[in-house]
Order: sequence, then C-alpha cells, then structure tokens
Amino acid sequence: MLIHIARERRTAPAGMLGQTAARRVTLFASTAHANRCRPPPHVTASTQPALYTARRLVSAAAMAEISHRVQTLTEGGGDGWGVYHRARLLEAQGITVTDLTIGEPDTRTDPDILAAMYASARGGHTGYAALAGTSDLRDAISARVRERTGIRTTRDNVLVTPGGQAALFTALMGALDPGDEVLFPDPFYATYPGTVRAAGGVPIPVPTHPDDGFHPKAAAVRAALTPRTRALLINSPNNPTGAVYGADTMDAMARCADDADLWLISDEVYDTQLWSGGFLSARTLPGMEARSLTVGSLSKSHAMTGSRIGWLIGPPDLVAHLVTLITHTTFGVAGFVQDAALHALTLGPSFEAQIAAPFRRRRDACLAALAGQNVVTAHPSAGAMYLMLDIRRTGLSGTDFALDLLDRHRIAVMPGESFGRAAAGHIRLALTLEDRALLDALRTLIDHAKETAP
Repeated sequence: MLIHIARERRTAPAGMLGQTAARRVTLFASTAHANRCRPPPHVTASTQPALYTARRLVSAAAMAEISHRVQTLTEGGGDGWGVYHRARLLEAQGITVTDLTIGEPDTRTDPDILAAMYASARGGHTGYAALAGTSDLRDAISARVRERTGIRTTRDNVLVTPGGQAALFTALMGALDPGDEVLFPDPFYATYPGTVRAAGGVPIPVPTHPDDGFHPKAAAVRAALTPRTRALLINSPNNPTGAVYGADTMDAMARCADDADLWLISDEVYDTQLWSGGFLSARTLPGMEARSLTVGSLSKSHAMTGSRIGWLIGPPDLVAHLVTLITHTTFGVAGFVQDAALHALTLGPSFEAQIAAPFRRRRDACLAALAGQNVVTAHPSAGAMYLMLDIRRTGLSGTDFALDLLDRHRIAVMPGESFGRAAAGHIRLALTLEDRALLDALRTLIDHAKETAP
C-alpha cells in the first residue's frame, strides 16, 4: 500500500493505543484505488503511451511481476509443511500413509450442527450476512467469553471471522503498521511468521528451551524488544508443544506487554483441550482488557475445521475499525455457517468435553507406550491434541527423521524444525488417529528411532 502514516509518539495516552493502525484500516478504502490507478510521478502525458505499449509487449511474453510481499512470506525457505505435502503426494499416487501431521480431528462435525447449517441454508440464509457477524452469534460468543474469563464482554468486542487464522491476520492488521515487529515464543505455529509478514510486519521469534517445557521467559522477551516492537503473540494451550502457560508465565507476558506499550495477541483456539492445570485467558490479566486481542475458533472445540468459523475479541473501537477491513477482504462469513456455529455454542461445555476426550485418552496411552525406553521421549503435554517428541538421541534432525520415517514406513509426522529453531531435533505427533492405529504407528516410530540411534 502506497500510504505513509506518521507514527504517533509512544507516549500517547492509553486511549490512543492503536489509533495509527486504525487509521491505516480506515484509509484503506479511500486511497487504494487512487494509488493503484495513478501513473508513477516520472510518467508524463507524452511518455505514457510508449510506456504502456512497452508493458503490453512484455506481458505478451511473460506474466506481470509477482509482488514482493507474497514471494517473501516464507523468506525464500519452506513453509514448514514439506512432509505434509510429500505425504499428500504419496496418497495421490495410491500409497497408503499413516498421517499424524495435521491437527484435523478424526471426529467429524456433529450431525446436529450440520442439520442446523442445512436448515439455515434451506431457510434462505444464503445471502450476504452482517459483516461483523450476526448479532445472535456475537452475543453467544461474548457470553461464552464472559463465562470462561469473568471479564465483561459484549457483542461490540466480537468480530466473527472465517476461522482462527483469519482472526489472527485481522488482529495483526489492526495492531501493526508496515515494518512493525511482532515477538512470539519459539517453537510457534508454522503460519505465524508468514501471517505477520502478510500483515506488513516483521516476525521475531523469541527462543524457549526444552528444559523449561518451552515456556517463554520475560528476560528473553525483553531482550528482543526494539523501538519497532508493537505486539507480543502468545499461544496457550500451545501448538506444537502442548505447553499450557500458568499464572506466573501469563503475568510475566502481560507485564512485558504493558511495560513496552504492546498489543498482547493471544491465540486461544485450544482452550477446551486441557489435560492438566487450568486455562487462563490473556484478557483476565491486569491491564490487558484494553490491549489484548484474543483469537478463538470452533475448529478444535467443536470439530468444525472445514466450516471456517472463528472470532477475534478486542476493544470495541478497534473492532469497529476492523469491520472496515473485513469490508475490503472477506466481506464476512456465510450466514448459514454462522447459524451452525450458533447452534454449536448452545451445546455447552459437556459437548466440548466430549470432543476433547479422545485426545486426552490417546495422550495418556502414548505416554504409557513411550515409558521404558529413552531413545524417544515426550515433553509433558498439558493441553492440545499433540505430543512433542524428542528424538535427538537418534543423531538426526527432526526433518531428516520425519522424511526417513515417511520413506521407510509411510508414517507422516511434523518435524520440529517446522515450528522454529527451538524445536530442532524434535517431531510433533498429532493425536488425530483412532487409538489402535495411533499406537501401532508410535511403536513403529520408536523401533525406527532405536534402529537409527548410534
């Protein structure tokens, strides 16, 4: 975008937090067309026809230039999904692969939720829906957040998005100006760096350590701060590590954000998958209600991954500006999907516990299967549908181990390196396969590691 917006002084009052970013969103509509259509300043009336003729001649032989933004989303490297894509290619060739890569619940969307979606569509809710989300759904989401956090939340705090990934992108667009930095603990969900870059920001991973259970430390966060830092992104329960941040860690992250005048963006899509400890939302921390942006979704809690339905919770002023952004990007979420989500939320905590139960059971079974040997060890998973396995005793990187396991045994897992440098020498196991097949695959993985170890 060819707009330059002067940054406000860092000493602006708390109520002004984020107004520069808000202006960026508000001005998007009125300036984008003018900037896109205006010739470069060096092009005069006499040279313009020749320039456009030359462009037509070039385009006849090659396509127009691809934007730098999309070419550099992964900084010229992989996107972290290499093993996953390789497994898909094998399956396309008719080869059976045991897939433990992606967090896709093996439970399908509940028939009652699908029936609500179908009834809504048949009832005519197939046109444009309210851009911020239907009032009924926003009220239901705000009620759920109030019940889980105890913090006053209304529909004005809620923006409905096509999935948690869209909510994260929207949050970053509201928090950042071009060139602003976002800190997040390493290991991280594989899309975080690219999503930050797509929003014009600069991703800054902050190392954690396996011996600390991959919990972020305040000292490491503070050491990574620069004058360009504008947001701290956290994820608990954590994908890929299974770590659940306790009160001490969450308080430390909140203090870092408050002291440095940052937005605290909290990815909370696994909030119903807790195996030990309790869930603590960023909005419950002192001073964070006005500077936190929390991402939620029904993908994991209600097995609705393909429905693409999520939300962002934030201060009403910012949410209102982000509706302008939605107007120029997704233009909202299908009404019949929102009605299905509304029905899903009426099913209550008992339904969410039912969806989470298989992952708890499989986590316990896998930990039991790993006992009695020390070539492959698990970091204690307190939440989420994954196990982070340490395979450093094999002498292989996580990437080499995962590729070898796929080639030799047709078992696909995610390399730890897909999630950052701190997870090197690890692999992530998704607990998304029925129990017997999962345990069979894990035993094969352990045997393969024993054969590989020096």
